[in-house]
Amino acid sequence: MSVGLQRLREDAATIRNGAIAKREDPALVDQALAADEERRRLLGDVDGMRAQRKEISAQVGAAMKAGGAGADELRTQSVQLGTRIEAGEERLRELEAQLEDLLLRIPNPPDADVPVGPPDATTTIREWGEPLAHDDGGWQRRPHWEIAEELGMIDLAAGAKVAGSGFPLYRDAGARLQRALISMMLDLQSSENGMTEIWPPIVVNQDSARGTGQIPDKEEQMYVVTRDDLYLVPTAEVPVTNIHRDEIIDASRLPIRYVAYTPCFRREAGAAGSKTRGILRVHQFDKVEMVSFTRPDESVAEIERMTNCAEMALQRLGLAYRIRLLSTGDMGFTQAKTHDIEVWAPGAQEWLEVSSVSNFRDFQARRMNIRWRRSPTDKPEILHTLNGSSLGFPRTVAALLETYQQADGSVVLPEPLAARVGPLTPKR
Repeated sequence: MSVGLQRLREDAATIRNGAIAKREDPALVDQALAADEERRRLLGDVDGMRAQRKEISAQVGAAMKAGGAGADELRTQSVQLGTRIEAGEERLRELEAQLEDLLLRIPNPPDADVPVGPPDATTTIREWGEPLAHDDGGWQRRPHWEIAEELGMIDLAAGAKVAGSGFPLYRDAGARLQRALISMMLDLQSSENGMTEIWPPIVVNQDSARGTGQIPDKEEQMYVVTRDDLYLVPTAEVPVTNIHRDEIIDASRLPIRYVAYTPCFRREAGAAGSKTRGILRVHQFDKVEMVSFTRPDESVAEIERMTNCAEMALQRLGLAYRIRLLSTGDMGFTQAKTHDIEVWAPGAQEWLEVSSVSNFRDFQARRMNIRWRRSPTDKPEILHTLNGSSLGFPRTVAALLETYQQADGSVVLPEPLAARVGPLTPKR
């Protein structure tokens, strides 16, 4: 389950309104309440019949000791009760399966400070850096797809030949830039920000995909290894958060903070147009992901800390960016609150999302049964999970090329990337 049953019973209005705000079906809340009410009533009935049958069994024993009078009638009653108990237990199994399915399809209610409304209700919290103009002293900045082609960094045609559209192939300096970004981001978040580096599998099983909420919400966007019933990861969030599935974590270990690199795979890459040109929307891309496990009372501060960690990466790269607080119509099924970080791409003259930092509160942890214990004698409680990108590389690369391009067609990358990638001059 995702939404806790106790919360559903006590605060159904908030959960129902959250579903409406996220444009999900609020009727699921009432269906879940009805299934839960029937299940609890039936459980009481079945328990009552079990107690009655136990009492009759004792009466049969007493009757047999007294010569057997009335024993046959009591046995008949016991058999009839057994039939009714079996029917009740079967219905209970049906209701429990129905309730579990309904709870999986009820979205995480948004936090109280999340703007309620359509995507255009999303607000800008803050900005950093000065967005560059398209015209720069007599020459015009070009979009990344033109720059990358001239520099011989990205070969979309070769990628399409090997795998299909949406699978870019990076060459020469393009490949070195990917590798440099991976190392830079992992070093920043592990060595400077204290996260433990993880190198996870890039396939996950169904339990893992269900735990983080990809199933059933985003299953159609996932690549499936059908022969083995595995999924290619859409983000490192999925394998890394599942590290602690079905575990009880001592309070002394919290918060737990991980950082991981993986290639990411998503089937939906968007329709053709300027917002999908080049490497802006692809089926395979590289990303470094941050994942945190916290006490419930610390997750509000943790989303701010993680957002700052992602900002550090962009400041090191010298890219102008803005932080956006997503509205209910713009955020995902599983998130309680999301900060999107968008960089400015001066060649295309648009803001590009390179990171989403989200607080899931207890939504994912409840699905994965990840708990913590305040002390050895305390009852385990559900903890909170968060994650965020540092960063998604395709749009980061696009912004780097468009920001640091020169009038002669070359690109002068900032350090430490320049030393690792080498000079970027047109292949003429």
